[in-house]
Amino acid sequence: MNFEVMIVGAGAAGLSCALVLGSAKEKSYAQNHSVGIIAHQKASHLQSAVINNALGITPGTTGAEILREGLVHLEKLYPQVVQISREKVIEISVEGEGIRLRTNKNSYKSKIIVVAVGYTDLMKIKGLESYIIPHKKSPSAKNRIQLKNEDHLVLPGLYVAGTLAGHRSQYAIACGSGAAVATDILTLWNDGEHTKVHDKLE
Repeated sequence: MNFEVMIVGAGAAGLSCALVLGSAKEKSYAQNHSVGIIAHQKASHLQSAVINNALGITPGTTGAEILREGLVHLEKLYPQVVQISREKVIEISVEGEGIRLRTNKNSYKSKIIVVAVGYTDLMKIKGLESYIIPHKKSPSAKNRIQLKNEDHLVLPGLYVAGTLAGHRSQYAIACGSGAAVATDILTLWNDGEHTKVHDKLE
């Protein structure tokens, strides 16, 4: 199966990226662009989080609730974003003008990949090893990692979002990082004209 964009990870950054891309469905430049998200999230730090300090989130909301409800939100509002569950990414490789993504069950080809998984040294996706460096905004004793990137871009067609992009482990920051990557992709689709997506009251 081929996609225009594949998002790896359905935590704060990955879901935010998918929601913003999905919300552009009525824009002429975003039509006919296929988006998929690998929703394997068992290791997400949100599983044990309680969110009390994020604007717009009801205090006491758990990260586990956000992970569950985020996928429902995505499916309900933007069903054109294909959710792929029960698959774990094991390898990412550049092939010609696209990127090959292999999971434990399938193989996908995409023009753009967004890696939005956690920043622990347990992240083992073959093909990304040469981009891994110590995390610049985490205590060294925790052995956190990030991918080398310039404003989320690792190399043409390969983006990183969230803590793995070098951001601090803060829910609001991870969400913003994923949204930022989505608007960069929308800008590419819009022939380089800077763009974003706003919903407004009628």
